[in-house]
Amino acid sequence: MMERIKELEHYICTLYETKDQLRRHIYKRADQAFEAGDEQRDRIDNCELLEERRQAMKRAFVKSIGGLPPSDTPLNAAVVNVVAAEGYRIENIVFESRPGEYVTGNLYLPRQLVEVAPAVLFLSGHDAQAKHSIRYHEVCLRMVQAGLVVFAIDPIGQGERLSLLRNSEGEEVWGTAEHQRLGIQCHALGQSVARYFVHDAMRAVDYLAMRPEVDPTRIGVTGNSGGGTQTAMMMVCDDRIAAAAPATFIMNRQQYMHAGGVQDAEQIWPGLSGLGFDHEDLLLAFAPKPLLVCAVKYDFFPIEATRRTVQRCRRFWEMSGQGEGLRLVEDEFTHSYTDVLAIAAADFFTEHLLEQGDAERDAYRSKAQRSKLAPLASEQLQCTRSGQVMREYADAKAPSDTFSILAAELAEARTAARDEQSAAASEWLKRIVLTDRERCELNPRFIQMPSLAGLNIKYALWWSQPEVMNSGYLFSPDCGTDDASGSDLSRATIAIALWQDGTKNLVQWWNWIQSMCASGRTVLVLNVSAVGPHEPHLLYGKPNDRFFGMTHKLADELIWLGDSLAALRIYDVLRAADFAASLCKPDDCQIELYAAGLFRIYAELAIKLDERLQAGKLPGDAGSIRLSEWLAQGVADERDVMSVIIPGILQYYDLQIDKR
Repeated sequence: MMERIKELEHYICTLYETKDQLRRHIYKRADQAFEAGDEQRDRIDNCELLEERRQAMKRAFVKSIGGLPPSDTPLNAAVVNVVAAEGYRIENIVFESRPGEYVTGNLYLPRQLVEVAPAVLFLSGHDAQAKHSIRYHEVCLRMVQAGLVVFAIDPIGQGERLSLLRNSEGEEVWGTAEHQRLGIQCHALGQSVARYFVHDAMRAVDYLAMRPEVDPTRIGVTGNSGGGTQTAMMMVCDDRIAAAAPATFIMNRQQYMHAGGVQDAEQIWPGLSGLGFDHEDLLLAFAPKPLLVCAVKYDFFPIEATRRTVQRCRRFWEMSGQGEGLRLVEDEFTHSYTDVLAIAAADFFTEHLLEQGDAERDAYRSKAQRSKLAPLASEQLQCTRSGQVMREYADAKAPSDTFSILAAELAEARTAARDEQSAAASEWLKRIVLTDRERCELNPRFIQMPSLAGLNIKYALWWSQPEVMNSGYLFSPDCGTDDASGSDLSRATIAIALWQDGTKNLVQWWNWIQSMCASGRTVLVLNVSAVGPHEPHLLYGKPNDRFFGMTHKLADELIWLGDSLAALRIYDVLRAADFAASLCKPDDCQIELYAAGLFRIYAELAIKLDERLQAGKLPGDAGSIRLSEWLAQGVADERDVMSVIIPGILQYYDLQIDKR
């Protein structure tokens, strides 16, 4: 019998190809939002409208990431070591961007520095060593060679700032893996982890402005990849930046959505696509200040997208009489801050921050082509003896600690205003689940399957939304009929079962299915969107239910739209209840909802929206844990996590989820 059950798990229905339907549905919505954004920007034809758009997008961006932490706390900056080299020296710096959150950095000072000079903040991309990696060290040296002060800092989760040092397998968690876990925590609070990246960079500018060697009116910023993201965010958020050179990041989100992979958590800004945002808004937010966009032709960010964005934005500089203020430089390379780009960026900053003439800049470029400053060993650039601030300082904190504090504050707020909170939560839930959904006819299809172990089995499909089909198996006691119609239940209790992998996971739950049917119930094992046979095609071979797989990409695109995959799937559950009710005579159907694991979140919230649904309990319950507690533990198991996170949920609900 086990083989027969497995055959059911692997059954492929040939009525509809549904693997690509959710992607098409989401991309269609996103394409409409992108086109609306282009139309909005196309209507900007004077400086007044440009300023309106700039201010509106700045407000929207800051709101999207949950606001910025206060910058009124002491930096408590300390020079922990000084390293002298030929032509320059480096001061290893540690400062506190927030109390207990230590930021490690290298301050590069040219040897010939004789007066107050301009400075460049260097923001690292996704490199394990970050500021002290050889490739970023050499980029900074190109700036120093040009006579600039440079301050390179470690971002969260890289270099000496790992906060999740070990995972459940005992491996170090860094970079995108840490960012994603922190990002999930922030999403649940109604924030983006981007707020902490921006704030760290802004506090680094605070530090530069305090240095006697630095002119605070002439501070630039650059970085590539994730550092390009941080540079772009600083262009929006920090008016003190006088010139910027984002590298290997500026693109067009619509083209990247269709051509690219999944971005890191700090690169996801909730709701902005729904407002018509694209990378053009990052550029126009900085107009008419000097801006150099650095790109490589063989990047995974399509070079055509970069060129399109720069070309469309030139007119914003021209409106202000600064037509040469926006430039694009390209190198023939893959994703990297190449030496060609480094020399171009250094030349750009010397022009606009050092205000050097053509002759001096020609001399720099000529010298840069012939020689470069000798790099230091990475150990000389480290600011801690242990290599990590979390091990170095007893009071060290991380954004995950902030999550626990903020989650506790939200819990107190929910308790203090219970009645008002209940009404607000209900309205919020209706909005996030029902807004932007198009109700349609179910138009179900039924396929009669061979009976098994005394059970009649039908495979059913129905429409949850136009072009979005859900499905499931209907199991009921075999009454000896081969009728393929699903509407033969005159009076029934229908148990909707919701768990990971849907109908591809029957063996584990077969005994429960049989026992429920023996009690007179009909069991509907539900496949919500992108589950079971609707699981999308793989993205670069990565598992769909893990970080940076296709389901993650789709979840991110919905977050960009101000939606979430979890909310869409809750709507699927409501439509499954409509389907179940359609199988019975009016008022003669009782619908029970059973859910396991993280999918219990869908069930808990669907029940709050639909009075027809009654909660059931699956056997083998291993206990439950609150969502906030589970998130605080650091998300050891990433499976399906991006599918159940709803931005802002902890402002209204802290649900119980299964430990299994």
